[in-house]
Amino acid sequence: MTASFGPLAHRRLFLKGAGLVALIGLGNAVLHATPVFAATNDNKYPEDAFKQKNAGEAIKALYGRDHEASDKIKLDAPEIAENGGVVPIAVTTSLPNVTSISFIVSENPFALAASYHIPEGTVPAVANRLKMAKTSSVIALVESGGRLYSATKEVKVTVGGCGG
Repeated sequence: MTASFGPLAHRRLFLKGAGLVALIGLGNAVLHATPVFAATNDNKYPEDAFKQKNAGEAIKALYGRDHEASDKIKLDAPEIAENGGVVPIAVTTSLPNVTSISFIVSENPFALAASYHIPEGTVPAVANRLKMAKTSSVIALVESGGRLYSATKEVKVTVGGCGG
């Protein structure tokens, strides 16, 4: 039994109208977001760098130059990670004109763990959860002003959280 008048009819009409407005708004948001997606795809995916097994080779494939240590990079990582499957890592820097931030895990089967392009005007800060095979050095690489800087920290990965 359907009501063609009364409070139920008004409620259904209202819900249909609200659903239509939501769909139009969603469609409008997708159409306006297209230039943003296109802008993020300007950089080529560094496939070759992610295939490198050695930290030095991964850095060379990604950046093509050597790095120097900098005290303007703050690398936050635990000294001991009880679960190598989810190791929280964060990097912030006070270096100007940062264009990319990358994470290298020396002892992983593939050394390059993550690489981010930093758009101009963006705060240069990145956080991630990395998977680490075993105790290793984590290197944060920051490209700034055409030069490559780094910060390194040793992270001990325990077996099953037992310290083994």
